[in-house]
Amino acid sequence: MVLRLEKRCVFRRNYGSLTSDLLSRTSTWRAVARVLRSPLDAASCAFLPSGCALCGSPLPRLSSAPICDICGMEVPVLSGPACQRCGDDVDTSADAPLLCRACRLAPPAFERAVAHAFYQDRMRSAIHALKYDRMHPAARRMGRMLAQAIAQLAGEAPAEMSVVPVPLHRSRRAGRGFNQARLLATYALKALRASHPEWKLTIAPAALMRLRATESRASLTPHARRVNVRGAFSVCDPAAVKGLHILLVDDILTTGATVRAAALTLKRAGATTVWVATLARARRAHRAADANKTDFSPSEPQGGSVSYTKPASVDSSMNQPSS
Repeated sequence: MVLRLEKRCVFRRNYGSLTSDLLSRTSTWRAVARVLRSPLDAASCAFLPSGCALCGSPLPRLSSAPICDICGMEVPVLSGPACQRCGDDVDTSADAPLLCRACRLAPPAFERAVAHAFYQDRMRSAIHALKYDRMHPAARRMGRMLAQAIAQLAGEAPAEMSVVPVPLHRSRRAGRGFNQARLLATYALKALRASHPEWKLTIAPAALMRLRATESRASLTPHARRVNVRGAFSVCDPAAVKGLHILLVDDILTTGATVRAAALTLKRAGATTVWVATLARARRAHRAADANKTDFSPSEPQGGSVSYTKPASVDSSMNQPSS
């Protein structure tokens, strides 16, 4: 009688120890990197000192965007009652819905406009640094702020939209070298892919074009601004926007003349809805206070330097076709 011994191999799936080992190694290396980074930052700041572009304070660590954390926290975030359509200040004492006089008399072609902060103080300085000093690295942080503004539309705006930056005329873009609205939109979409992965936002920088170089709007009244941008935009290929939901993006919203004209052009080309998101918006009080200031750039119009005339100046020309 021969006994045959059989050997059996048992395979076990036990990834727990491997996963915990990898995590512990990763945590260790991160801790080492943090320890090494502090002396490196200190040495770099000592031998290559740099200051915050907004307040001038020394930066405590290496940064591609020379804006300190304190200035970043001092951005005047929007607060208080606002128009449900354009986001402008409203009088809450009235019994009417939360709509400003302009939106009641001449409803804009866009559904709603949102912004992250007021166009004043640190935000104004940051936008000037981006546009006029060409501080491109600052656009990353500002793009995240714009993403927070766009996030206000969650649950209200469609989940799938084409993002259209407000275009510059080719002469203005050639002089500046870039379009700040497109730069901010690019970083905002990158942030939204992480915070709102369910959204399908696709940037479409060529959907809208500026036909002519509008004159400087720094000294124009709200009515003159509307006339100034009337007929300034055109849709390159109407079939490319027909039936789509559009998210119009810009850096500043002041009187709203520019986004009104752009939104109307997109709607006439066949867009289903148009939504607006800007990094900052001017307050009515600051638009009036800035009317007499002359410290803006000589070659670029400042968004908050226009006085806000009496509501009686609002007329139906806001949404009238160009003449």
